[in-house]
Parts: sequence; structure tokens; C-alpha cells
Amino acid sequence: MTSSEVMVKAEGLRKSYGTVEAVRGVSLEVDRGQVVVVIGPSGCGKSTFLRCINLLEEPSAGTLQVGDRRIDFGAKHSMPHGRDLARFRARIGMVFQQFDLFPHMTALQNVMSGPVIVKKMAKAEAETIARDLLAKVGLAAFTERFPRNLSGGQQQRVAIARAMAMAPEIMLFDEVTSALDPELVGEVLDVMKQLATDGTTMIVVTHEMAFARDVADQVVVMDAGQVVEQGRAEEVLLRPTNPRTASFLSRFHSTIGERKA
Repeated sequence: MTSSEVMVKAEGLRKSYGTVEAVRGVSLEVDRGQVVVVIGPSGCGKSTFLRCINLLEEPSAGTLQVGDRRIDFGAKHSMPHGRDLARFRARIGMVFQQFDLFPHMTALQNVMSGPVIVKKMAKAEAETIARDLLAKVGLAAFTERFPRNLSGGQQQRVAIARAMAMAPEIMLFDEVTSALDPELVGEVLDVMKQLATDGTTMIVVTHEMAFARDVADQVVVMDAGQVVEQGRAEEVLLRPTNPRTASFLSRFHSTIGERKA
């Protein structure tokens, strides 16, 4: 691929909290249309790394490129601020563990909110986009429901539609099924699989190994703030070369091996 097709490129990214280094020199490159899944034990820095990409956390060192924008965290005045930061974040959609929907807004109003408030889009245009996205995530019949009248899985699908309404260049997913009851996980993963099929560029932090096996172009394994292994999904998940990767994946062997027909 040419450099113009690189959507995200992190080089030597670090994030410290005092003397604790949560992200320790992580490098990663994601091309347009790729799905990259980041796995690893809890507390290993996966979510912090994801939050560094959209600058919810300011990295302590390293460089980050999103599209044509490159930021060097070792240089003074490189970190965007104010409207510049808002423009940078608008390129990136992020969905979190918790749904964080506006409780006083319907599903339709939640999805419309970004385009109307941030992009100053006309309400009629935003409504058309929102209705199309809610239909895409299987919620065309739920547009007028408030979050309290939706299941966890439905709320998470609204959250995905809300992020997509901003027409981001890349989508970040941070353990989006971890707060869901087991029977609701599939409906959210199905939406994410469809996004992948549609060519959405995605970085996904998850413990859903079957999803990683079936959807990821590349799997990245983190441990203690570092990347310990990365490569094609089937290679990393089925034939890991790093002992720490093998140890982590040992608890998921039955899930990884059950490929759907």
C-alpha cells in the first residue's frame, strides 16, 4: 500500500502516569479498510493505547499519524488544542464499554446530536442520516425510544450509530461488549462484522476471540504495556510464537477453534 492509504500510524507511543508507564513504546500501522484487533490480559494498556489515538489521553512520547495529520509528542506545541483538537477527534469515532447515551434524548436524537451540534448540519439532513444508520444497526423500529427503554445491546448499537453519524475516517471500539449480558453480545458483534464487511477502518480492543479470528486482518497482542506479538489473525491466534501470547490464549482455545460454517 502507498503511504496515502495509511490511516493510523503510531511509532514508539508511550503514556505514563507518574512513575507508572501504561503504554511502553507501542508501534502500529493500520491501512484504510483494515480491521486490527488488540488483545491481551486486563490492565496491559490496551484501552489506554486506544485512548491515546484519539487524544483522550495525551501520549508522553512517540509520534502519531492519523490520515495526513502527524503529531510528535516529543516536540513542543505539537499537541492540538481547542478547535484544532475538536477537528482531529472528529476524524475518529469511538465506542466505549459504557453506552454514554444522552438519557433525555431518543435513539434518533442521540444519533442526530453530533452532526447537528458539532457539524452544524441542518436537522432534516441529520435526521435522514440518523434514520439510515439506525436501520443499518437493526433499530429502524426503535427511533423514538429513550435509552431507558432499550436493552444494553440496543443501547450499544445506538452508540455505534451515533459514532458513525460523524462520518469518521476510523472507528475505535473499546471492549464494547464487556458490559453486556452474554445473550446480547452477538447482536453488537454482528453490527461490527457488517461494518468490517463494508470496509470501515477499525481498531478493536476485545476479549471476543472468535470475532478476532473471523474478522481481523491483523491481531496485536499487548502485555505489560508493550506489543509482544502481531500478525495475521490465524497465525497469532492459532500458532503464536511468543510464550506470553500462548499463555494468554490458552484459556480461549475452544472458542478460537470453533469456526462458524
